[in-house]
Amino acid sequence: MHKLLAAFLALFLLQAVCLAKDPPQMTDDTISDAVRVKLAGDQLVGVLSLDVTVKQGVVTLAGSVEAKSLKSRAERVARKVKGVKQVVNHIEIKSRTSGK
Repeated sequence: MHKLLAAFLALFLLQAVCLAKDPPQMTDDTISDAVRVKLAGDQLVGVLSLDVTVKQGVVTLAGSVEAKSLKSRAERVARKVKGVKQVVNHIEIKSRTSGK
């Protein structure tokens, strides 16, 4: 009886260790959500309306901003998200127009 219990316990612990070594895969949806949250939480780019798409870990950013620094900032923020393999930055820089 004790051998059976010990074997079961050893099997359980081995399985727990194996699961701990292999973290769950990051899906494109998970990465997309994380990028959106990080962008929204950023002080500079959080107020911008940017499109985020993800395919096989490659993040594509689109939209328009008024300065090159904001385009670069959005890319840096996206790159820092876990699971992002590459960032394709299609954000356009548009100058302000006066409301005439």
